[in-house]
Amino acid sequence: MLTHTQIAPDGVGLADRLGRTLHDLRISVIDRCNFRCPHCMPEEHYPEHHEFFNSSERLTFAEITRLTRLFVPLGVRKLRITGGEPLLRKELPDLVRDLGAIDGIEDVALTTNGVLLAEQAAALRAAGLQRVTVSLDSLDDEVFRHMSGGRDEKDRVLAGIAAARAAGLTPIKLNVVVKKGTNDHTMIDLLSAFRGTNTIIRFIEYMDVGNRNHWRRDEVLPSRDLVTRIDSVWPLRPLDKNYPGEVASRYAFADGQGEIGFISSVTKPFCRSCTRARLSTNGELYTCLFAGQGTDLRGPMRDGADDDALLSIIRSVWLGRSDRYSEQREPRTAEEHPIHKVEMYQVGG
Repeated sequence: MLTHTQIAPDGVGLADRLGRTLHDLRISVIDRCNFRCPHCMPEEHYPEHHEFFNSSERLTFAEITRLTRLFVPLGVRKLRITGGEPLLRKELPDLVRDLGAIDGIEDVALTTNGVLLAEQAAALRAAGLQRVTVSLDSLDDEVFRHMSGGRDEKDRVLAGIAAARAAGLTPIKLNVVVKKGTNDHTMIDLLSAFRGTNTIIRFIEYMDVGNRNHWRRDEVLPSRDLVTRIDSVWPLRPLDKNYPGEVASRYAFADGQGEIGFISSVTKPFCRSCTRARLSTNGELYTCLFAGQGTDLRGPMRDGADDDALLSIIRSVWLGRSDRYSEQREPRTAEEHPIHKVEMYQVGG
């Protein structure tokens, strides 16, 4: 039983050492991906025959569902299924259905690169998926190919977005990683294509996730600069947050043609309002996208730990949480900051 000293001020959820409430759980169902985006999984480090987790190392759907149930009494209400590329995990609608049936879960969403979405959107919606976010870093063919690691799948991604819209997975969100000097010059064209289509584009500052993307601060385009660029073409007005802990700064087009958002982890860190926990493909619990290590839940679970024992581990991890990496980020390059961090494809973005 949780005591009053462990409950957040609003009475809902477990609070960490900085008073942040546990509310969101991101679940990585597979560490494999059919892209090799340089900012996440560069091909020089992850060639075709790279050894990812095998099926016995990955959590089963039953294990994921069991663990997710344990997060609910601690405050989790929103789930996001991630990867790697989650649509590579077979029978994913079965997991969506199981997660959506958990008492207390209010929202189940998915993040995908969209390549396999056209074939699966209808089944996912029928299983209870409520929302989908598609990663799309440019509509320019050459830039798209570079940002996806040499893949020529843009038309399939666009078909996936159309299928998601037809299936009712709306409003669709597009995640756009903005890398200065690489794709920032294509952002206006991207916006032009999706304005007025009930699609919310979220621009994400290029981050130093993992250990292998050769991040440099001078390749970060501050969100405020992009806001200025866009506002000069289509005037914007700021919007309030949808909910406490929302990471995107929201704006509406003044002409009523939709909404956009900016996720500014580098120039405007939001660590103090972060409500997310992450469950990795192999069953480790992480409390930060930039964490160096997680806490094993798969091992104790497979060794016979009961729900109370697993709940105690999860509670202890969150109560001891004090992560605020983005507030403490100092270096200009990844090489100047050799701290080991979990790779993004293992815990989702």
